[in-house]
Amino acid sequence: MNRTEIGMMILALIILVFMTGCASVVPVTMHFPQAPETLTKPCEELETLPADKKELSDLLDNASGNYGKHYECAEKIKSWNDWYNTQKKIHEEVK
Repeated sequence: MNRTEIGMMILALIILVFMTGCASVVPVTMHFPQAPETLTKPCEELETLPADKKELSDLLDNASGNYGKHYECAEKIKSWNDWYNTQKKIHEEVK
């Protein structure tokens, strides 16, 4: 046998190995991944008004900052949960 014939036989064996590897009788099931813990953590604590702050402007600054934090975090969590649940539903329908 010459080198070309040996090379062709090796190539045929490699192709045969790859083809038998694809013919698996074991059912493959894909499980939808759980959400990472960093994305499911609760929102950060809101700031409290220090006892020495007695001005109305301090109260309003604190309240507006807290409202902003709360609604920003609530929107992130709502958007993430909507996206995750939609993707999970699509995954389960495809099965």
